[in-house]
Order: sequence, then C-alpha cells, then structure tokens
Amino acid sequence: MAFRTLSAKAAADLDRELMSSGGFSIDQLMELAGLSVSQASSPLMPRATHCSNTHSLPSPSPSKRPKVLIACGPGNNGGDGLVAARHLYHYKYQPSVYYPKQSKNELYQRLTVQLKDLGIPFVTDFHAALKETHQVVDAIFGFSFTGTVREPFPAIIQALKETTLPVLSVDAPSSWDIENGPPEDGPGKGFHPNALISLTAPKPLVQHFSGRHFIGGRFVSPKIAEKYELDLPEYTGVDQVVEVDVKTGEKL
Repeated sequence: MAFRTLSAKAAADLDRELMSSGGFSIDQLMELAGLSVSQASSPLMPRATHCSNTHSLPSPSPSKRPKVLIACGPGNNGGDGLVAARHLYHYKYQPSVYYPKQSKNELYQRLTVQLKDLGIPFVTDFHAALKETHQVVDAIFGFSFTGTVREPFPAIIQALKETTLPVLSVDAPSSWDIENGPPEDGPGKGFHPNALISLTAPKPLVQHFSGRHFIGGRFVSPKIAEKYELDLPEYTGVDQVVEVDVKTGEKL
C-alpha cells in the first residue's frame, strides 16, 4: 500500500505555517534541511572511499577524504545544498560547490561567506569538477520548480543523467514535475538519480522514483503532522534522516 505524500501546494502551505504559527525562521528550516541532506549523503559514498561503518567519519587525512560536488540552484533548494556543504566539510569530506546563479539575498550571501571562510572551493567548470569527485548532490531545483530549465542548467542535468557516480537529489530530481515525475522531453528526460531525500515529507513524484529514498524532517510537531496527514517515520538515535522503502514508506 502506497504511503501518503505532500502536494506542492500543501508543502508550500506547510512551510508558511512553520514560519508563522510554528515559530521557525527560514534560516532554521534551511539549516535543518541541509543537515538532513548531509547525513543522507554519507551512506551513498562508494565503499572504496569510505570506512565500512557508514555511521563513522572518513579519514582525517585530507588526501584520503571523499569528495562531494554540490550543484546548487538559485533558490531554497540551492540554499539547502550550501548548508549541506558546510556540514560535509565538518564531517571530514571534501565538498566543492557549483553555484552559477548566486543569489543577492542576504541569507544566501551569508551561507556563501561561511563556505569561503572554510576554504571550500566554488567551481565554475562543472564537467571538470565531476571528473574529480566521488559523489554529487543535486540541489538545483526543488518542489516549487515549474517551467523551462534555463541556462546553464540543461547541460548540468544532462551530465547528472549520464554520470556513473552516485547522485543524491534534494526533494526532487532537478527538472522533475513535483506531481507527475520525470519530464517527457528536455534535459531531464531519463534522469533517474541513485537516491532522493524528501524534506519534511515525500512529494507525489516519489511514485515515479525507484532509487534509495531518505526522509529528513525531524522537527515537525505532532500537531502539524496530524493536520497535514503526514506519515512520519521513526528516527533512530540522533539521526536526522531515515531510509525508507520507496514503494511502501516502511523504514529499512
């Protein structure tokens, strides 16, 4: 039996409620989302670059640290990616960031400064950076995406589709329709990432997804969960994410 999902409208309404009566700020929600993304990234790392225990951290030796390339879009999804990059750095990974459409919004500028202060590189040649990494985080477009994929992202999504590296998409594989899943044409046609992290709750597009599925939303109150009829999983220990069966939503 399929589990319940959160439509684009309901997801937007939920975010607004969290930032009004829920008492959260957009900074807090982005921090929580990015933290979840960073934790979902760890178990996807190729075994040869990682220790056998996925809950352990990589080697402290800089030359042996796994590399993660985070592709960030201009909106909130990209902001989640920026936060994830900071956490991945502190987990002893080597993050690099592709962020071609940098926002002038103060929040995003502060996130960018935080990464630059840590020496995290901002790359301009995505295809060259792709050859030097072990994993990619797709934080380009999220659940609010509609319309046409604009430059320079068509070629980036095409590269994500063609790579053999593990790709983790944030809330939605970039260019997918939140309700109907993968596009029938354009750069996202045939793009099926290895893994998806659904933030707060899965969106309807998950019905078209067949990879590993994580949920990150360990901050939603029982009141909000009941109002929006969310099937929230049981989280383990201090984990901020949980892997679930992509078809049933049952915890793995």
